[in-house]
Amino acid sequence: MNGRHWSKLIPASHHFHRRSISASSSKLAAFDPPPAAPHRRVVVTGLGLVTPLGCGVETTWKRLIGGECGVRAVTIEDLKMNAFDRDTQSHTFEQLASKVAATVPCGAGPGDSVPFAHDHRSIARFIAYALCATDEALRDASWLPTDQEGKEKTGVSIGGGTGSVADILDASQLICEKRLRRLSPFFIPRILINMAAGHVSMKYGFQGPNHAVVTACATGAHSIGDAARMIQFGDADVMVAGGAEASIDALSIAGFCRSRALTTKYNSIPEEASRPFDCDRDGFVIGEGSGVLVLEELEHAKKRGAKVYAEFRGYGMSGDAYHITQPQIDGRGAILAMTRALKQSGLHPSQVDYINAHATSTPLGDVAEANAIKSVFSDYATSGSVAFSSTKGAVGHLLGAAGSVEAIFSILAMHYVRTIMSRYHISINLLASNSCTQSVLACPQRSVLTVYIAPLTLNLNKPDPIFKDGFMPLSASTEMPIKAALSNSFGFGGTNASLLFASAT
Repeated sequence: MNGRHWSKLIPASHHFHRRSISASSSKLAAFDPPPAAPHRRVVVTGLGLVTPLGCGVETTWKRLIGGECGVRAVTIEDLKMNAFDRDTQSHTFEQLASKVAATVPCGAGPGDSVPFAHDHRSIARFIAYALCATDEALRDASWLPTDQEGKEKTGVSIGGGTGSVADILDASQLICEKRLRRLSPFFIPRILINMAAGHVSMKYGFQGPNHAVVTACATGAHSIGDAARMIQFGDADVMVAGGAEASIDALSIAGFCRSRALTTKYNSIPEEASRPFDCDRDGFVIGEGSGVLVLEELEHAKKRGAKVYAEFRGYGMSGDAYHITQPQIDGRGAILAMTRALKQSGLHPSQVDYINAHATSTPLGDVAEANAIKSVFSDYATSGSVAFSSTKGAVGHLLGAAGSVEAIFSILAMHYVRTIMSRYHISINLLASNSCTQSVLACPQRSVLTVYIAPLTLNLNKPDPIFKDGFMPLSASTEMPIKAALSNSFGFGGTNASLLFASAT
């Protein structure tokens, strides 16, 4: 049937509609361009942490700069195999090549417990960590809006790397036991990664953008960068942003072991297992926790008199286009991400004082990043003008939460520490001890000391040969002026993100 015969079958009304569409299309070409996006600056006004070093920003930071370690030996209970018999649990435990992990402490002491119960039927552990970190960040920012406008202009961007694999493991056992009808109706809501952002939104009534990133170990950084752009484009005035992870379970550990990503040499000395940039590194230590920031449009923060930790200046992304797990040895993907963050920030490489490296303690990944840092910062890196460290020696690798936790560490490094002091100088080691606080309180002469501290790379005993002269990771927490800091995050699949923050003062 030719075209003329087809046209006879089409009703006349449809011919008219076709002409109307054609006329509308011509009008479309006459539309004005969309309005230009406003230039809106973004600042950080609140911080919240749940890490293997403890619950809370103050607890975690004090233990980090004091050289404490959150890595410990894995137990059978850590495998989250409650649905399986004891023999199966024991057999699984014995088969795991890596038996160390950086778990969130669950003691009774201050900073050692998560206030949100993760045993609620609809809340998986990673969601509980996100809720806990968010609560601290919002209170720190003094941002708990009750008016409708405030809620509508506040959004959430919290992602995760793996969700709740432990729930999937339990559900698989029900299939084996032919008891699938006993599957919890909350199974799907517990494993969906976007439910962390969903629960935060529902708890506080935030009706702005609701966003969840899943980009493996770059998730936390992407969540923050995406949230900042939402503010820059006017989608929100305030964004709650970060990542959460709870991946210490039998299946996750076994999976990373099979990919040869985890450390296996230090099962008897877990506190030495995570050793970024060290010659004796042999893989990362799996960790858990959450880091959440409150990002805010600058004028909005000024108007309400909010304290400002730092300004968000740059966000760079790239793809390796190379391998599912391994980076190129020259760090090309990392180079692109850092370069793009610098370009967006308007800062020169010489103006960056500190880099929180992604370095996870893997043989190839650490060298690739070191090569990238040398390439981007050239003489400023090799001369020692740019300080850098990896905090994963203390907290392990938090996967989807790593980027946000380390962004917070970068911000704390350049945010001054308000410490009541005597007129005498007190070292970092004393600052990190309880005895320092007690002695200061007893001193009749007090003042406020401003201290900028770049955190150490724990277990850096024998640096990789790539490091020499001034190009050397920090092996001790160091007092130094820090006005701008860069945080790197790289993930499986070749996804890379760099965040750049600058002092707000």
